[in-house]
Amino acid sequence: MTTRILLADDQAEVRIGFRLILDSQPDMEVVGEAEDGLQAVELARRLKPDVVLADIRMPRMNGLEVTRLLAGEEAAEPVRVIVVTTFDLDEYVHTALRNGACGFLLKRSGPPLLVEAVRAAMAGDAMISPSVTVRLLKHLHDPQRRRAYSPAEDLTDREVEIARLVAKGMTNAEVGGELFISAGTVKTHIANVQRKLAVRNRVGIAAWVWENDRMG
Repeated sequence: MTTRILLADDQAEVRIGFRLILDSQPDMEVVGEAEDGLQAVELARRLKPDVVLADIRMPRMNGLEVTRLLAGEEAAEPVRVIVVTTFDLDEYVHTALRNGACGFLLKRSGPPLLVEAVRAAMAGDAMISPSVTVRLLKHLHDPQRRRAYSPAEDLTDREVEIARLVAKGMTNAEVGGELFISAGTVKTHIANVQRKLAVRNRVGIAAWVWENDRMG
């Protein structure tokens, strides 16, 4: 199946760059472009894309409100929204995820992570830029409040190893390179780790690592 994608960004050059990256994938197709938030909501409701890539700072309606309308609890027909922005602010991350975003990427993350985020969204996962994940966990980490947590099913040594690398902010490709395994194998391991820890995304994995002092 082909993943249908809507781009929402007020900068034409950004939309062009994203389109070139995504349309080059055999299983992805950009079906529309919006230059402001209001147009993004209108096009999403008309075109019914599988995934919307939304910038935060756009005219008429910002990307956080677009996310709430399209992916939030009150959305009649929820759409997967990935927020892609230049602005690396914790407030934006928290609001985006609270409003229903299934991903938060920095524009400087690069093509591989952009493609990986779309695939993660389609798989029901949430992709957050590794640098953002690490910073958020550092802010949350408090040795005085650390709590031990045992998963319902023990992680294998390989899964613990991968969890530690995720907590360091590595992408699937970087983890694979570190361990000499394919990115696809890493993805499978991460899915198993999420299931065993009962967490939704990489942030949940990293939180478990930090809280249980499993950095090796």
